[in-house]
Parts: sequence; structure tokens; C-alpha cells
Amino acid sequence: MDNLKRNNVTVLGTGQQTIVFVHGFGCNQHMWRLVAPAFESRYRVVLLDLVGAGNSDLAAYHPAHYSTLAAHADDVLAVLRELEVEQAILVGHSVGAMIVMLAALREPARVARLVFVAPSPRYLNDVDYLGGFEPADIQELLDAMDDNYLGWSAGITPVIMGHPERPELTQELNNSFCRTEPNIARHFARVTFLSDNRADLPQLDTPTLILQCAQDALAPRAVGDYLHRQLPASTLVVIETTGHCPHLSAPQPTIEAMNHFLASEPA
Repeated sequence: MDNLKRNNVTVLGTGQQTIVFVHGFGCNQHMWRLVAPAFESRYRVVLLDLVGAGNSDLAAYHPAHYSTLAAHADDVLAVLRELEVEQAILVGHSVGAMIVMLAALREPARVARLVFVAPSPRYLNDVDYLGGFEPADIQELLDAMDDNYLGWSAGITPVIMGHPERPELTQELNNSFCRTEPNIARHFARVTFLSDNRADLPQLDTPTLILQCAQDALAPRAVGDYLHRQLPASTLVVIETTGHCPHLSAPQPTIEAMNHFLASEPA
């Protein structure tokens, strides 16, 4: 299969180095529209839809294959190979952050730097780890999705976006969730919210920017601090915004933090 068509890849920009943007759960490449254009004058910008999202090839989504985040990481690497990309900058939002991390671990020569936007290696609380959710919370969330996906979307998107004074942002996120095929969304939600990538963190030595929101219901501040402690080659920046989507709610601070990190010497 044509990997670029499968992931609905868009290539923009004129730079020598490539920067790739990977979205999170329930989203698509359009969510990067306020951030990605800022890099087109200096980088080759690659946008994609994870299989099962946006305008990707939905027929390619086989639950058994995509039962772990590693399958999506393999897709990202397949796109990089097809575009003949080396030393890329990979930017991932939410679960997309763990996807780009896994891609970097599998083929480190293809990845020069990573940017994690509102990341979490594990959403469930554990001994000496605060992920933000108890098992009962996640089970309730998944059950609500099974019972009434559209109703669940309308209820959860205000919590995820976190800006009640800007209802247009919540509406955009809800529209994106509602456009996702419900069966795929339910499956990917289980893969996302039950994932645990903490054991992968010590293996990563790629310079990484961790962008944390000051108040985030899905990825509490403790998660950003934990990632920063686990990743010696990381830089932690806290953006003064609420919610889980700073690339939509605070695009300019997101761009500025990325520019500062990309202009700096590797940690």
C-alpha cells in the first residue's frame, strides 16, 4: 500500500530538515493548522492522519494490528522511509507523543529531536506515579463510549479543551471526535488509555521538549515532571493555559517554545 495515501500525508514547506506533526486521539492533521505554518519557511513540514483518523484509509484499520501504539509508530516510520527522511523532528500531541517516541526508539537515526505536546506515558495512577485516573475512572469512560459515543464526546470535549470562555474550540474538538468512526474510536481509546510506556523512557536519549499545560485534566503537571525526571535529554516548558490542546488554545506560546528548543544546542 502507498504509505503516503494510507496516512493522508501532506507535505509543505521548503526547508532541508523535515518536521513531522502527529495528532492525538480523536483528532487529525487539521488540528495543527495554527502551529505548523510557522515552520514552513524553514522546514519541510509533514502532516499526517493516523490510520483510523481524518482522511486516512479507514479500511486499513485492523484492531488486532493496531492493538498497541507501536503499530502507529511503524506507520510514521514507513512514511519517513517513503519520503527518504533522516534526522527528522517529530512532534506528537497527547498519545501522539508516545507514538513518536516509539518511532525514535525503533529507528533513532531517522529522528534528531522530539517535541511532546501534553504527553502522558500512562494515564492510570500507580505506586509512586500520578497519571490522573483511577482504574474505575477509565472503565467508566470506556463504558460511556460504548453506551453513547456521541453523547460521551459532547460531555468529555469541554473537559479536554478546558476553555469554557472559548466555546468554538470545544465545538471544533467535539466535531472532530464525532467525525471519527465510533468503532475505531472506541478501540483506539482502549489502546490509548490503557497504555503504559514508562518502561520505554530510560531507553530514549533523543533531545526532547516536553510542553506541559499549567492545568490539564488528562495529563496533570505531575506527569510532565515525571517525564522530565525520566528523560535526561529533555527540556520541560509549562505553558500558562488550561486544557489538553495548547496547539489550539495557545498556539503562539507553543510555537515560541518549539522555536527556542530547536534553536538551542542539544541537551
